Amino acid sequence: MSSVWERYGIVISATVLLGVPLGALVVLWLVRRRIRRGWSPAWAWRATVAEVCLVVGTAPWVWMIMTPTSGPRGLQLIPLHDLQAVLTGDDSVVQVIGNLLAFAALGFVLPIRFRLAEARRVPGVVAVVVASSSLLVEVLQFTLRLGRVSSVDDILLNTAGAVLAALASARWWRSRASAPGPSPSPG
Repeated sequence: MSSVWERYGIVISATVLLGVPLGALVVLWLVRRRIRRGWSPAWAWRATVAEVCLVVGTAPWVWMIMTPTSGPRGLQLIPLHDLQAVLTGDDSVVQVIGNLLAFAALGFVLPIRFRLAEARRVPGVVAVVVASSSLLVEVLQFTLRLGRVSSVDDILLNTAGAVLAALASARWWRSRASAPGPSPSPG
């Protein structure tokens, strides 16, 4: 765990000390602005908190994932092969939990923010969005030569974590999927 702090302490500190307070200020500013533009207060709060949580909850993980390392660059396209190797290593818990959490905020708030109402469609929509986002990150890791292994297992774990997070947020998106949205703004 100390190696995680050594590698990513600056990201964690920046998120806690800057990201969260700045996110709170953005929420307050944006909610006031949206209410003035005619949004219902409930929807203004709901949409804004979801959007800010998406950014504050996902950006630090992407920052960590895109941080260059001195490790070997690699590509692993065989599903579950890399995961098997990770599970036998020293950082196995950190690797697996980190991959499950990387896009969890996106999975949690996506159905809330975009009113994905049909419960049977939510996991699929979240899976497609997150798998696509994770694929983009893995392609960037490989093409930018960041000293990381780009693995299909990372995409699978990122997607699984996001779908689980979406299911955990079902209480909020199921009950409010049909809530009225913002009224059209005149300009």
